[in-house]
Amino acid sequence: MPLSVRARADTVATLRHTSVYLMETLARWVPTSPEYEAKTLFGRHLWEFAQHADALGQRTSELRLGFHANRPPTEAYATILETVRASDPTPTRLTRMYDGIVPDLERRYRAYLEAVDHLMDEPTVRIVERAQTDLARMIRERDEVLTQRPDLAGPLDGGIIEALNAIEEIVDFRPMPAGAGS
Repeated sequence: MPLSVRARADTVATLRHTSVYLMETLARWVPTSPEYEAKTLFGRHLWEFAQHADALGQRTSELRLGFHANRPPTEAYATILETVRASDPTPTRLTRMYDGIVPDLERRYRAYLEAVDHLMDEPTVRIVERAQTDLARMIRERDEVLTQRPDLAGPLDGGIIEALNAIEEIVDFRPMPAGAGS
């Protein structure tokens, strides 16, 4: 069964909130990461997340939620985002962002595409497909940095990855009004 307009709006607003959060996280990391390569990478990718947030924010108004509406994710996902934001030093930041959050977000975008009718939700589908392309490129660009600066490779954080995999849903869907259909 395809997602209702309300469920799509909640999902898009949550993805927007997440993109804004990740953009702000990278913006905090740029001045506090001493390695030039990491600063450049974070700066480039914060711009990408800003583009995603803007496109998703415009879409929320089209889905009857309001222009640039945000919906915080579930508490479990918000906790992981906070953990990632607090990461230090740079190798830990790189690992948690590019081995944890970015692949998980790409997986969630893929799940969204599998759950929606591509014809009925074509504008969101286009935004999500673009974001998926950008996320894959972010990982490749991080890998390029690590070939130049192997000292920035941190150990894989299995705890973050395991916690992300344990979260089935990041969207805190609004309950349907009494008597309303889908």
